[in-house]
Amino acid sequence: MDNIIKKLFELQDEEYKNFHKTLCNTSKYEMIGVRVPELKKLSKEIAKDNYMDFLNEKEIYFYEEEMLKGLIIGNISVSFDETCKYLEEFIPMIDNWAVCDTTCANLKITKKNMNEMWLFLKKYAESDNEYEIRFALVMYLMYYIDEKYLQEIFSIIKNIKSDKYYVKMAIAWLISVAFIKEKELTMNFLKNADIDNWTYNKALQKIIESYRVSNEDKKIIRKMKH
Repeated sequence: MDNIIKKLFELQDEEYKNFHKTLCNTSKYEMIGVRVPELKKLSKEIAKDNYMDFLNEKEIYFYEEEMLKGLIIGNISVSFDETCKYLEEFIPMIDNWAVCDTTCANLKITKKNMNEMWLFLKKYAESDNEYEIRFALVMYLMYYIDEKYLQEIFSIIKNIKSDKYYVKMAIAWLISVAFIKEKELTMNFLKNADIDNWTYNKALQKIIESYRVSNEDKKIIRKMKH
């Protein structure tokens, strides 16, 4: 652990630290200031070596340690069940959107275990914890936006009653991605959406801001605002 902390400080970028702290201000851990590409590179090195000591370490002092853990879980060559074991220990530790979303993006094992991961995510979608819910939502939008899963995802969204900011933003983001990939299904959902006005309007805003949505569709979406 000491060697990894030493390496993180060698990679420190004070300018990036000052910038990123303003974007990621919910983390309870001190920030060293290491850019994500450097963390990804380091996580791959650790994943090839003695990663178990690092993942099993309960004490975390720095934001970058938390980020590294999430990245390493996606990089290690283990079974899906073992990946889930590490995730079950790690997900409750997540306390900010950046670690959540970066971890999700690196879980490429999902692509070969779609149904198993879908079942694994259920308890997090039903959680009361802001970042556990967000974890499930971001996983859905990154890996599950297609006709097979989308109607059930919309049902899950309707059942989420959290008023937490990063949950509501994840729902809005998910809906905007769904609109791009499955426009008709998503439009039907929006016309009957049982979600709060803030999240609904934020989803419309994200759709309108997307360069992958036609101007004609944007005109229609603008008229749907509550």
